[in-house]
Amino acid sequence: MKDQNHIDRHFAASAIALATAIVASTNAAVVYRSVNLVVPATVDGVYLNVESGAFSTTATTPAGWDINPYGTSSTAISLFATTGTGYMRNPGAGTAAGATRLDLGTTIGSTAFYYGNTIANIGTGVGQWTANSTGYVGFRFVGGDSLVHYGWMHLSIGSNAGTRTIIDYAYESTAGVSIGTTPPCAGDVIRDNMVDGIDLGAILGAWGSTGGAIDTDVNNDGIVNGLDLAAVLSGWGPCSN
Repeated sequence: MKDQNHIDRHFAASAIALATAIVASTNAAVVYRSVNLVVPATVDGVYLNVESGAFSTTATTPAGWDINPYGTSSTAISLFATTGTGYMRNPGAGTAAGATRLDLGTTIGSTAFYYGNTIANIGTGVGQWTANSTGYVGFRFVGGDSLVHYGWMHLSIGSNAGTRTIIDYAYESTAGVSIGTTPPCAGDVIRDNMVDGIDLGAILGAWGSTGGAIDTDVNNDGIVNGLDLAAVLSGWGPCSN
């Protein structure tokens, strides 16, 4: 019994240490959301609150929305900016207007130029979009802490600009810290570019959770279970991106 109590105390202490590490990592990390959110070809489109993940296709909600892709055009997607929001110009586009398409690996931060209201334009120039392709829109927004944060949304365009989907998006939870347009590797639950025991602990801590926008739901099937655990174990080690 004495030995068993010792083992129990050991595991309890390990669990506390693991939980502390998870909280510390989450408090200063990239927050990632896989959403596959269709943007209607309407005058409202989608209003998205970046931090909460809440969205709506009407202008009155959700409270505190940050980004708004919308529009009925087949040649451009309009990007509406609320107070504090800006959409990044492709760094290779000079002073061009509406050059919002960023490539994988682009850094979004304080040194970039940001438009207010702008567009994602179909065309052949630097920073423009093409049909049947994906790319990234970088943005800045004012978070719930009233400070500027940086993020990106991964946008898919179909045969024309009227067919569009937000595949996923991410933002830096620490104000003022730059973020790169690099999606996390599978199993990297806390987005520290490493799949390890902290991610495993996060999966176990959220076991059985259901609903949308759960980081620990690695395969996005609506529940945290053995499939997500398997994804962490299969991706174990440093991310390759």
